[in-house]
Amino acid sequence: MSTTEPDALLGPADIRELAATLGVRPTKQRGQNFVIDANTVRRIVRTAEVRPDDVVVEVGPGLGSLTLALLEAADRVVAVEIDDVLAGALPATVAARMPERADRFTLVHSDAMQVRELPGPPPTALVANLPYNVAVPVLLTMLDRFPTIERTLVMVQAEVADRLAARPGNKVYGVPSVKANWYTDVKRAGSIGRKVFWPAPNVDSGLVSLVRRAEPVATTASKAEVFAVVDAAFAQRRKTLRAALSGWAGSAPAAEAALVAAGISPQARGEALTVEEFAAIAENKPALPESDSAGSDSAESDSAGSDSAESDSAGSAE
Repeated sequence: MSTTEPDALLGPADIRELAATLGVRPTKQRGQNFVIDANTVRRIVRTAEVRPDDVVVEVGPGLGSLTLALLEAADRVVAVEIDDVLAGALPATVAARMPERADRFTLVHSDAMQVRELPGPPPTALVANLPYNVAVPVLLTMLDRFPTIERTLVMVQAEVADRLAARPGNKVYGVPSVKANWYTDVKRAGSIGRKVFWPAPNVDSGLVSLVRRAEPVATTASKAEVFAVVDAAFAQRRKTLRAALSGWAGSAPAAEAALVAAGISPQARGEALTVEEFAAIAENKPALPESDSAGSDSAESDSAGSDSAESDSAGSAE
């Protein structure tokens, strides 16, 4: 970890000057809201407990506010940026403002949903201000594809943060909650006001901490099989599981049999179940008649970010 000058981080005037030079105007399409407060990005890095030996991956670095703060604390930072102009400018910003750390920074110009490998040592942490419109799919995809990521801290829309960190029985508990729990232990880690962004969004933001499970969920079912149950349960969340899982199981009686075998009431609803209970249901899926089996697993894709109706729609990116 190196010491840097106090003005190495970007302030409001720096952000606006950089944006003007690049001709960048934050777009709603990509959910772009740039963090303009140095204290906020340092707070994010502290909350993420970034260590001097960490290799941090950042998604959506934008103009580089959080990137520079991460470089102050981590061993290496790999930033994944989809925007052509922002991706082209960020290495120069790092070199100009933190030249002694520039060789510790790598830019990957790509859509994070398409990234399957990263340059350099395996990442140990994910820290990002995620675009709200793709926050959950990006988060789940990164956790799935990079199992070396031990600790994650993301800034997302407050509503999304609540969903991710919700516990069974909470009215906002749903697909993101369960799938995040498949990989990690999740908790809210703070709130972020609107004034630290440019332009200021019309929603508040929240920090979510996700720590990789020490042991994976104990189940003989695959992730795809478990996620298929989760998607089916919340696609009709107001229905009992007996009804909601009838399509997944082949019929309502078959769904009831799977639920009973898993030790779960057929009258329960998905919002009451833990990820372990969803896994138990998946383990007890009844075998379909051979003539029906060919197309039965179409919903059981291995998409880490398939979030049914629970995906998110309003955006912010660093």
